[in-house]
Amino acid sequence: MVPMRGQGRRVLLVEDDARIRRVLAIALRDEGYRVVEADTGEGALERHAESPVDVVILDLMLPGLDGFEVSRRMRRTSDVPIIVVSALGDSHDIVAGLEAGADDYMTKPVVAKELSARIRALLRRSRSSQQQLPTIVVGSLEIRPREGVVLRDGHPVALTTTELRLVERLAGRVGEPVSRETLLTEIWGYDYFGDNRLVDVHISRLRSKIEPDPGNPRHVVTVRGLGYKLAP
Repeated sequence: MVPMRGQGRRVLLVEDDARIRRVLAIALRDEGYRVVEADTGEGALERHAESPVDVVILDLMLPGLDGFEVSRRMRRTSDVPIIVVSALGDSHDIVAGLEAGADDYMTKPVVAKELSARIRALLRRSRSSQQQLPTIVVGSLEIRPREGVVLRDGHPVALTTTELRLVERLAGRVGEPVSRETLLTEIWGYDYFGDNRLVDVHISRLRSKIEPDPGNPRHVVTVRGLGYKLAP
């Protein structure tokens, strides 16, 4: 028997539309995922607190506590991968969702196969190549890929998995620009279907945590027309 792709991973599916939630839950269970369901933001936080999950699928437009606030609250205690879903594909909502802590986004109508591919890409993030890197010191930053730790002025910085992957990828080529397309491929997966906003928003969030002055970055620098680099 061929093993199912989900292999028992737990997915928290947060969607207030019962029909959409039922269709997606069935599709994910068919892929081998264990699906935990919630139809409100408050319910999502309760389910997340009750038992850890491997990934969260989070509708932004929820009754009561919306998806933006749910994502922010989850990020206070967890780096679980979060995929937000926007009903209208509004650019502002997408960016706001990513800034609230999401790792990826989708727009409705959600195609089950694409959703499954997104989940696999997030869960597949093997850090084997990064783990071979030695500790790297750049200015006030100390990056320890083997430990998955970043220090700023000797103090640990709380980064999400995506932010950690970004800084480690840039640390692998200090001083050399890495294109947005390369970052999309290597961090979000070769079968990723998104756009460069993902990279730009996560770079902005990373800067807010590791830069003394995020508005005038000296560590993660934009190389116009090429991408980003970790400045030596």
